[in-house]
Amino acid sequence: MTRPQEPLTRKADGTGGPDPLPPPPGGVLWTLVGDVRGLLMLPAALALQVAHPAVGAGVDEHSVFRTDPWGRGERSLRSLQLWVYGGDAAAEEGRRLRRLHRGIQGTDSRGRRYHALTPEYYAWVHATGFPVHHHAIRYLYRPFTEAQERRLYAEWLSVGRVLGIRDRDMPGTVEEFWPYYRKVLADELEATAVVRDLLATDRGLPPPALGPLPLRLLLRLCWPLVLPRFLRLRRFLTVGLMPPDAREAIGLPWTAGQERRLRRFGRAVRIVVPLLPERLRYLPQARRARRRARAEGRLPKARPR
Repeated sequence: MTRPQEPLTRKADGTGGPDPLPPPPGGVLWTLVGDVRGLLMLPAALALQVAHPAVGAGVDEHSVFRTDPWGRGERSLRSLQLWVYGGDAAAEEGRRLRRLHRGIQGTDSRGRRYHALTPEYYAWVHATGFPVHHHAIRYLYRPFTEAQERRLYAEWLSVGRVLGIRDRDMPGTVEEFWPYYRKVLADELEATAVVRDLLATDRGLPPPALGPLPLRLLLRLCWPLVLPRFLRLRRFLTVGLMPPDAREAIGLPWTAGQERRLRRFGRAVRIVVPLLPERLRYLPQARRARRRARAEGRLPKARPR
């Protein structure tokens, strides 16, 4: 199957053409990315990214995810929301990320030199979101149609252009994506040090600084009781919402009992979340963008999913 001709994206220095456009209001990603259920998928996508030795080494050596885990997570989430809901700011956020990654380089666990902007590594970081969404949707949402899955992939490619990923570095169709994905699983993925850290249930983690001062103090007081349960839940969702073939490639066990628990959890989520008002269902950046698009007549009222 031939790859469709796509418009060129900007070069790494921000020159070479018009800014790529983020996904349109009313698209699949406008529903998924800002929905609170998207938070449940993020750990699986992150673990799949850092299971690549080059990506894992970059995060291990250059990220503050150990010393500032909550701040790192908040900044990543804010950036992700901009890619989809940022409008004109989306492309600038993509350029900022590329500038940020220019100095990230070193040697991975297999003794290979890496640079964060090496096309195959940079593209893999973005590519992981599609198989995780493809798998997790069947638990957390109503099943997608084939047309919706194709639209999801097309919109994922458009976000890749926002990030500066060249068209030739990502498979152009869903049919081309799966052989590429399986080859990376077979040739590259392993339980890197960062994967092991993300799945650990016996590590220290400071309480998040959330909400007003009384809530933060209460959370700090209860944290010794909350932390072990939080870490077990994070591991459960990270492994469970990761595609089974990725689990196998990394060597992550998953039992039939855990699968039953995940299916029960997913049924509860599918019932409860669509009933929430928009102020509780969507994250703040998404709510503001959706409100603005609706006022401009660019976003129809969505039916609950």
